[in-house]
Amino acid sequence: MTERLLQYIWQFGYFNKLNLQTTSGEPLEIIFPGKLNTNQGADFTDARIRIGQTLFAGSVELHLKTSQWSIHGHQHDENYKNVILHVVYEDDIKQNDIPALELRTLVSKILLERYAFLMNTSSFIACASSVSGVKTITWAAWKEMILIERLTRKSQNILKLLQESNQHWEETFWWALARNFGLKVNGEAFEAMARSIPVSLLAKHKHQIHQVEALLFGQAGLLKNDFVEDYPKLLKREYEFLQKKHSLKPISLPVHFLRMRPVNFPTVRLAQLAMLIQTSAHLFSKILEIEKAAEIKSLISVTANDYWHYHYRFDEASSFKKKRLGEDMINNICINTIIPVVFAYGLYHKNEAIKTKAIRWLEELSAEKNSITDGFTALNIANQSAYDSQALIELKNEYCAAKRCLQCAVGNAILKTS
Repeated sequence: MTERLLQYIWQFGYFNKLNLQTTSGEPLEIIFPGKLNTNQGADFTDARIRIGQTLFAGSVELHLKTSQWSIHGHQHDENYKNVILHVVYEDDIKQNDIPALELRTLVSKILLERYAFLMNTSSFIACASSVSGVKTITWAAWKEMILIERLTRKSQNILKLLQESNQHWEETFWWALARNFGLKVNGEAFEAMARSIPVSLLAKHKHQIHQVEALLFGQAGLLKNDFVEDYPKLLKREYEFLQKKHSLKPISLPVHFLRMRPVNFPTVRLAQLAMLIQTSAHLFSKILEIEKAAEIKSLISVTANDYWHYHYRFDEASSFKKKRLGEDMINNICINTIIPVVFAYGLYHKNEAIKTKAIRWLEELSAEKNSITDGFTALNIANQSAYDSQALIELKNEYCAAKRCLQCAVGNAILKTS
């Protein structure tokens, strides 16, 4: 038994409520158990109970043992002066000043055994052996809730960027987009590069792809070599001119090539990002006006310029292959940057229609395939769209990994059957 489990049992009334009595033998009726309090003070507030013929309203405090009341010093704390009932799992001492209720003999042993099993199992998720029995409607409601939790949490990071950009949404989007193009390995460096080049400066040079590439490659520190081929020589000359003209300072963070597939080399991703900038003015404003996810995918589906058809790195020729932004990367950008930023925009402006549209886009995108989604698929949990996969990733990382079964609707449903 833990205090969190005891709170859960009390909150949802998962104990025998027939013929309840206080530890002193007085008849007890629970009218309302109270609201869980996450702030200072008693565990539950605004509770209503009847002891004998007297109605009480106030707070309820929970402990594993009665003696913990005095051990925790609640008798001297003003925050506990309004406690009308002390709920304990085990009544180990007599307490005369506050009515107490012992739950030890009132809680189902099956519930306790099932909870212990969930806490001690080492399977992919704690409820792997029971999850198939959870109703579809429970899954649907819970996926929606945790998906909104995920987008809201991501929005906080976006809104922090917005504050740092002086409330400039296009700038904020540019930073987030660049980070996404860098993926996990180079994301931080790509964002630093984006922060060093204002969107207003990109707009001035967007009509010349070599100038956009010069800015991106130069600020990323990738034009320092003495090149052999004409194109990187051109970019280097262009960058040196633009650097002096606009007083630009390259980033100090390195970009990495090691242990990466050539298609993900920072040179290739920067070339694709440059093309996206060159072909799209006011990109975030355009995205806000779009209704279908397919339109977004079409908008960001770009191919790096001709030089990169024969290269993955400067001065290193390779066989012909157009460096088109692939389907997986396009979905990645939609899921991890575009949709979170649009949702954050709706959250910031209190616009439910925009938030709803962002969620709808997830339903229109293909489901992600990774070790987490594969684990749920093996348990026959639906993963049919990015809506599903994002919800399942949130569930695994934020609930299952931390064994937060008591805060999970699926875990609740399994324990409730006890």
